[in-house]
Amino acid sequence: MLEKLMPRSDEFFDDFDAQADATVRGAKLLLALFEDFTDVERKVAAIKEVEHEGDDIAHRAFERLHKQFITPFDRAEIHRLLGRIDDVLDLTDATAERLLLYEVGPVPQAAKDMARVLVPTCEKMQEAVRLMRKIKNPSQILAACREIKGLESAADALGRGAIAALFKSGADALSIIKWKEIYDLMETATDRCEDVADVIEGVVLEHA
Repeated sequence: MLEKLMPRSDEFFDDFDAQADATVRGAKLLLALFEDFTDVERKVAAIKEVEHEGDDIAHRAFERLHKQFITPFDRAEIHRLLGRIDDVLDLTDATAERLLLYEVGPVPQAAKDMARVLVPTCEKMQEAVRLMRKIKNPSQILAACREIKGLESAADALGRGAIAALFKSGADALSIIKWKEIYDLMETATDRCEDVADVIEGVVLEHA
C-alpha cells in the first residue's frame, strides 16, 4: 500500500527523455537553418519555441525534484543532469538568435560543419539518456558516453580550425567578432553534451 502511495521515481527518466528529444529537435532546426539560410526570422522563432518547451520540461522536473521523496539516484546528480541538457538547448537557441540579431551574411562552410557534428552529438546524448532506464546493463550506456566524447573532440577541432580560418580570411573586424561568438556558442553546446556524458558515467559507475 505504501509503495502505491509514493510518487513514481521513473518520472525523472521521462523528463530526461523529453529534454533530450527537444534538444535534438533544436539542433536539427539549427542545421537546417545553416544549410538553407532563408526565412531566417521564422526559423529562429521555431528554435526559440523548442527552447521554451525545453525550459518548461526542466522547470517541471526541478519542481518535482524539490517535492519528491524517492528519486532514482542522487538529487544533486539529477539536478546537474537536467541543467546540462537544458544548457545544450539554450546554447543552440543562443546561436540561432545571434544569426538573426547580428544580421550575418552568407553562412561559412565551417559553421555548417560544426552544426553537422552538433546534431549527432545530441542524438548520441539522447541515446545515452534513454539507456539510463537500464542502468543495470551499463556497457551500452558507457559506450554511448565514449562516442559523445569523441564527437565533442571533433567539434573542438572544427571550432579551432574555423576560428583560425576566420582570422586569416581578411574579413572585416565586425564580421570576425560576430562569427567567432557563434562558433564559440556551438562549441560550448557540444562541451555541455560531454558534461551530460560525464554525469551519466558517474551515475552508472556508482549504481550499476
